Amino acid sequence: EDFGQYIAFLTMGPYQGEEFQEMFNRITINETSFFRNEPQLEVFERRVLPELLEARKGVKRLRLWSAACSTGDEPYTLAIMVHRTLGIRLGDWRIEILGTDISERALEAAQAARYTEYSLRSLSPIVRQRYFKPDGPYALLDPTVKSMVSFDLHNLKDRVAAKRFGTWDIIFCRNVMIYFDDAMKSQVLRTFADQLAPDGTLFIGHSETIRAAEAPFEPLPIPHGFCYRKASVPRPGP
Repeated sequence: EDFGQYIAFLTMGPYQGEEFQEMFNRITINETSFFRNEPQLEVFERRVLPELLEARKGVKRLRLWSAACSTGDEPYTLAIMVHRTLGIRLGDWRIEILGTDISERALEAAQAARYTEYSLRSLSPIVRQRYFKPDGPYALLDPTVKSMVSFDLHNLKDRVAAKRFGTWDIIFCRNVMIYFDDAMKSQVLRTFADQLAPDGTLFIGHSETIRAAEAPFEPLPIPHGFCYRKASVPRPGP
């Protein structure tokens, strides 16, 4: 009936887990689309991805994490880019792409891989024809690309849970940290630093920045990239 009672219900009620999830489903912002901020994605596909594939050609394994992935548009976009970059070499590689979000409802939509025209508004005709099949007013994602991505429920505040995902070569977390206070932002960034490979890359939103005091990251001097590497650790003197 009032805010105080609702907070008490969330923290002490017998159904607090279910109620928290319903709250997350209602308040999370699911504004996303395929190939969102294409200039940045071109930096990923044309510069960062080829360098990583070259660096990993010995193990032929690449791991990408789309944090706060909403309905899956972003991790599936990354999968399309990896798919067309590797081409016939894809079968030789172990590609692991994980999308995580705090909303079960968003993840259910992601796993269905069934999208509206609005989600596909930035797609070129070639990409649309190659990777999507019409399904009434919707479009179904190509099964091969869909199989490249897995999803999991995850709260970015949970550093312990993030560790079970292992180490990542690429982390995308775009247009999310603008909603965090400074303490939460710093905590999330330090989690990313812990889970990112030494030569891995973090991509953030175009309206976001990372200060050196918040986490050990250095910006890459690439126009439109909005991407960071872990800061180099100074070597001890003689």
